[in-house]
Amino acid sequence: MILELKDLFDKAGNTGYQEYFAPGRVNLIGEHIDYNGGLVMPIAISHGIKAIFKGNSESLIQLKSTTHSNLTLFTAETIPEAYSSEIGWCNYPAGVIQRLQNDGLKLDGFNLFFDSNLPEGSGLSSSAAIEVLTAFSLITEYGGKIDLPEIAVLCQQVENEFIGVKCGIMDQFAVANCKKDHALLLNCNTLQHEHIPFELDDYALLVVNSKKPRSLIKSAYNERKAESDEAVRVLKSNGALAEGQYLVDATMEAVAGIGDDVIRRRARHVVSENLRVKHAANALRMGDLHTFGRLMTASHTSMKEDYEVTGLEMDTLAETAQNIDGCLGARMTGGGFGGCAIALVRKNAIQSFTDILSRRYEMVTGLQCEIYVSQACDGVRAM
Repeated sequence: MILELKDLFDKAGNTGYQEYFAPGRVNLIGEHIDYNGGLVMPIAISHGIKAIFKGNSESLIQLKSTTHSNLTLFTAETIPEAYSSEIGWCNYPAGVIQRLQNDGLKLDGFNLFFDSNLPEGSGLSSSAAIEVLTAFSLITEYGGKIDLPEIAVLCQQVENEFIGVKCGIMDQFAVANCKKDHALLLNCNTLQHEHIPFELDDYALLVVNSKKPRSLIKSAYNERKAESDEAVRVLKSNGALAEGQYLVDATMEAVAGIGDDVIRRRARHVVSENLRVKHAANALRMGDLHTFGRLMTASHTSMKEDYEVTGLEMDTLAETAQNIDGCLGARMTGGGFGGCAIALVRKNAIQSFTDILSRRYEMVTGLQCEIYVSQACDGVRAM
């Protein structure tokens, strides 16, 4: 763990190191909307990735993680220009380092050691967390300008161009910009954003890790992006969308006129989900958690039936949770194809909820889920 790394630094007489932290994120509602130019509403969570930075005099860039065995060494000249399967997890910080260098940030030799309690492949944005953490720590250490929205954009570009996942801006923006005890309402087209108080009173937000890992690179994520692009093409060709508009700008009536059933359903999810985010934001502003919970449940149904990104594990978690006493709503969160679900549960019902959901999930899938209460936390920061 990171404290052990710090102890090793201390015992070796090292000084001049700095600790940083980047959280994971949970998207409350607004799935597969970010790359379609619409509204999302994530929170940052207490689970995340910590790092220790220390400069060295050897002109070496050393990357190490307590959760992976390999120590990866580069020089400024040998940082890879594109994703390499040989370096595994190091692609994420390496892509950021390469981009920062190309943008003119002068880097000397340094050690960057990571420690995480954020499960990889769980849909909680471990990749965005390590990207933003790397960018924030290096820009801080080497005297660059700290602009959190710009850091988010840079890290999204790394994900798109270096890693090869055609994701939108939500994950990186949330990791960089979220605020404690607030949800982040983000327009993924304009990057305009609002911090909305996330006050749950007698309820709690539970995160449920399905323990089924997912990989957006190997999944149908890029396929869904292509299907959304096809919906935009069709709607522009028939005049339902103008140049420069996004899929979220279409009306439900226009979507209903798309001839291809698959493309129509993909578009229907995107347009209806964007509307649900607007209603959910209003519900939070008014403290109406029952409406908020119903919107969560409707979001999951749309992801299952129209966008088809859930699967047995996520459907079992969400649909079982929705029918347990004390739960106001539940849905898959993240890109899908595994990962995590979230549920809004009355605090005095958490124990019984956990027992029922765990038993049912293991009976259906043979997997043991992990359930914990999540808080809305601040984004990336020095410690």
